[in-house]
Amino acid sequence: MRPFVLLSAAFALLGLTGCGYHTLGAATHLPPNVHTLSIPLFATNTVAYHTETVMTDAVIREFATRTRFRVTPNASPDADAVLHGTILHEVLTPHTYNASTQETSSFLITVVVSVTLTGRDGKILYQNNNYVYREQYQSTANLPTFLQEDPAAVTRFSRNFARQLVADVLEGF
Repeated sequence: MRPFVLLSAAFALLGLTGCGYHTLGAATHLPPNVHTLSIPLFATNTVAYHTETVMTDAVIREFATRTRFRVTPNASPDADAVLHGTILHEVLTPHTYNASTQETSSFLITVVVSVTLTGRDGKILYQNNNYVYREQYQSTANLPTFLQEDPAAVTRFSRNFARQLVADVLEGF
């Protein structure tokens, strides 16, 4: 009976040590000298109105929440690192079709963003020139203007985008 108890205790301890939990900001693969992060307004190459502002605000909030960095919403020369983003494409695609109403019942929004995190010394800490994020939404009556007319949808999409982007930057993917 005793070997069974010891073996069970060993597996329990092994499971606890490999659970993946870590303290706030501990999983970052960014240099330890990064304490301040500047995130200027994302640029946009799309015709979507106001999306870049909401996405930038969401990324700032996510970095401020998930890390110990002091995050500023401008290109400060005193920042240890600067995150630049450019929205390259924003595409709405019908996803499912309701045959009884002959309307699209959900759609997929895809955004492609160029993202670069640069250290004060000019060294690139993270870069993805083709960062793709997709999310599915239920359809509205006017699909082409959905994001422009529904601030709650833009906010939700931006918040989810920011979560994924910040996780990728911190984990080094």
